[in-house]
Amino acid sequence: MAIATLDGLIAAASQRVSIIKTASMTTVATIPFSPFAQAGNPGAGVLAGTSTTTGVVPTDATAGIASINAFGGGNIGYINKVEFGSSIACRITLFDLLWKGGAYAFNASTTGQTPTSFSNRVLGGTDYTNTELWLEQVTAATGIQSVNVTYTNQAGTPSKSTGVVSQGTAGIVGRMTPLPLASGDTGVQGVTGVVGSVASVGTFNILVMRRLWQGRVRIANDGDTHDMLKTGLPQIFEDSAIYPVIYTDATASGIPEIVLEIVNG
Repeated sequence: MAIATLDGLIAAASQRVSIIKTASMTTVATIPFSPFAQAGNPGAGVLAGTSTTTGVVPTDATAGIASINAFGGGNIGYINKVEFGSSIACRITLFDLLWKGGAYAFNASTTGQTPTSFSNRVLGGTDYTNTELWLEQVTAATGIQSVNVTYTNQAGTPSKSTGVVSQGTAGIVGRMTPLPLASGDTGVQGVTGVVGSVASVGTFNILVMRRLWQGRVRIANDGDTHDMLKTGLPQIFEDSAIYPVIYTDATASGIPEIVLEIVNG
């Protein structure tokens, strides 16, 4: 059942989930990057996706994703508190990684795919609003990667398109690019086609993610704690794939540390 009162929140079962990356990576200032493949706790994940047709639905059992204890009893989980910091000034954003397609070749051309469903990881099993499309660079591009992603929107309307989106500069490993949805769309039910440019080498993933939280590390070796009033108690699932994205003020990702308090009731 949902936690509906402050008393219910205080009495709720809780657990702490830690994400710490101990190896820095090359970044571009103010551009989002994925530290997923860097060493730490949990250990490094494999950046490249494993399916360019149906895609896969990562979970907390996926290598490189932090494990979440089962809630049990039909309980609903929420992020109650986030303690965070980094060795470099940056913005840290956490997503639930719902679907991952790739690794696509730079000149990929896929259409008419039937993607694996992630309905068990959206609110109520039917609310696909507030889900986002992202490009994630897997191997470095020697030219400027462009993609056009075809998808089914939050209402089940097929054949919607992002249009052709360019990274702007040659992508390096881990670079993330948010992809715009068609006018009026607020989410994605599934990715049905990916068409890449023919101007460069390199591979990339397409991700569908649900935004959970974000916080700002104002100076190097700083941090903060966000309680429920700042987190907003976003709902999380016991098999959610918590996925950090880092926007740094410098040209390295630094050493980010995130500890979540997840409550359920």
